[in-house]
Amino acid sequence: MKNYIQKFICKGFILMAGASMVLTGCKESFLEPDPQTMFKPSEVFTTEDGIRSVLAICDRQLKRNYVSEDSREMMALATEYTFSDLMVPAATDKSGFLDNVDNMLRSNSDQSDEKNLGRTNSIYFFWRQGYEGIRNANTILSFIDGVPMDETLKKEYIGRAYFHRAYRYYALVFQYGHVPLLTKLTSSPKLSYHSTHRDAILEKMALDMEFAVQWVPDQKDMQYIGMVNKGACRMLLSKLYLALGRYEDAKKQLDILIDQSGYSLMTNNFGTFFEGGEPTSWPITRNVIWDLHRPENKLITANKEVIMGMPNRGAAAESFIPMLSMRIMYPFFFDGRIKMPDGKQALYNLDRTNSKYRVEYDYMRGLGRGIATFRTSTFYQDGLWAVNGKMDETDLRHSAETGNWMHMEDLRCNNVDSEFYGQNIMLYSDRDFWSKDKDGNPVLVTSKGQLLCSDTIRRWYDVPHYIFCLDDVVNQALIKNNGLEGATEGSVADWYLYRLAEAYLLRAEAKFYINPSDPTIKDDLNIIRKRAQCSELYTGNVTIGDIMDERARELFYEEWRNVELTRVSLCLARSGRPDEWGNTYNVETFDKQTGTDLDGGSYWYQRCVRKGMYNKGVTIRVDATKTDINFIMGKHNIYWPIPYNAIEANKNAKLWQNVGYTEYDPATPIWNTWEEAVADEDKI
Repeated sequence: MKNYIQKFICKGFILMAGASMVLTGCKESFLEPDPQTMFKPSEVFTTEDGIRSVLAICDRQLKRNYVSEDSREMMALATEYTFSDLMVPAATDKSGFLDNVDNMLRSNSDQSDEKNLGRTNSIYFFWRQGYEGIRNANTILSFIDGVPMDETLKKEYIGRAYFHRAYRYYALVFQYGHVPLLTKLTSSPKLSYHSTHRDAILEKMALDMEFAVQWVPDQKDMQYIGMVNKGACRMLLSKLYLALGRYEDAKKQLDILIDQSGYSLMTNNFGTFFEGGEPTSWPITRNVIWDLHRPENKLITANKEVIMGMPNRGAAAESFIPMLSMRIMYPFFFDGRIKMPDGKQALYNLDRTNSKYRVEYDYMRGLGRGIATFRTSTFYQDGLWAVNGKMDETDLRHSAETGNWMHMEDLRCNNVDSEFYGQNIMLYSDRDFWSKDKDGNPVLVTSKGQLLCSDTIRRWYDVPHYIFCLDDVVNQALIKNNGLEGATEGSVADWYLYRLAEAYLLRAEAKFYINPSDPTIKDDLNIIRKRAQCSELYTGNVTIGDIMDERARELFYEEWRNVELTRVSLCLARSGRPDEWGNTYNVETFDKQTGTDLDGGSYWYQRCVRKGMYNKGVTIRVDATKTDINFIMGKHNIYWPIPYNAIEANKNAKLWQNVGYTEYDPATPIWNTWEEAVADEDKI
């Protein structure tokens, strides 16, 4: 198959040079008029190539939610994970460091620098990207009737545009709650939008995706990869059905995906074997989980598990974006704040011309030059991997033996001047270490049990190496480095949007809402666990917590964790099913509470505070900044605040603001049906 994104962005870019400004350029918000261009859209969007070019832009935008196009210190999707049980912010030196979310998150957070995003979170970025994607999809839908083409082909394009719009709205309603529904391009600027109820938007998107599933072809019947296919439409439709409480309908779609669509889980090694950045210092034993997550293997024909992916490798500058995962997601090893018991620096960044360089301890190319903008939670590192009350020692997704997983304790001191050179680094000293002063008197350097790392938030945590390790050809080739160049950072990389493993997990969830005693629920989890060579399999009744734990193990940095936890919170409230702690939720109140105590709130909140690193008290005092780090999440933070820029731009009407934020007003009118919202769009 050919790479559609590269072909049509490159081929159609000249045609789209002016029109793309209409699609992706804006001043303050989606509510403002688009800038003028040299082309009139009615003249540009009269050919199939014009429609295809807009569709290619839609496809390309998908990966911007994952990669770090606007900053070398950010990956957008990491913000989704910090609003969950699996990660927290780690850049403790940033002025906008968002640890106390309950107190610090406001409607104007991180809007002063929309490209750099404050280098702390991507909340506003998701709003902008969501509505840019919606506008691009609406552009296709607004002009396609004027393009001469076969009716079947036209419906195929409409179905793909529906997917892009529904994908963005699915994220927006679970990030922001009630938001404006836009289904068309207005003929003149509109400054009087009202927000539309979350459920109304979900209903409209489900209707659209029912159309898309009917008309968008299967990937096997398509020439190009990277375009929306029937499997992706079916996956999104199943999620919308779950959110609407249509659990049987969701299960039917997932049954078709799993049993009738030609996909299968990958259970053996396949594709290209990448041995890692420096196999001498960090060896990899080839295994199916490693192969499954190699960018080189994600979109190849041999991979029967991928439903839809995002092409992001090649030479076309317009199409490919660096994914600096090994810079942003790995611990900050090398600045001297990790010591050995003799008080000497444990790890150095040494270039390959340095006389003290040893390839067996070259972690700069094996594991990268991390700066730890974000870090994994203690739950993700440890407690998550226990099943049936036992730590699963053979799970390939948590395997240090194969090289898939990085434990800090597996690194060895590479400081040749330390008495502990070549020995494993340690968080706490395992001995009293004595030296002598200039007069020969004994001096205690380190006491047994003393902390040897000055900032355990940023400098001491585990990493799922099999997910974030990328082949950094450019920096690997640099023999010398200055602390940055020559140290592996990551690279361009294909990424999964949907794969079959998630369909099994969604089906288990649908079965749980239908009948939590269904004995086949465990089968949908165990087939994934067996592929990962787990020793512990589920044997009895499965809880929603078991399902969400397995999602965390299998879909880390694929699923939108915050979105999915919020969607599950709604599903639990609709279904009346209990969570793993026995809590039940009310659909009218689960997302309308404030406070930071353990009682009440939503399932999302319970996972954040019971399993995540939030609301545990002061986590650490960072020596370098003399700052107490205290991660706090509020119940109302289940939704992010509607950005102040959007509220201000909508001068002639009031947008809904969420509970717990300054502009909240329960009397704010909203549309309760999507038909009302659509009818209002043409009113200026």
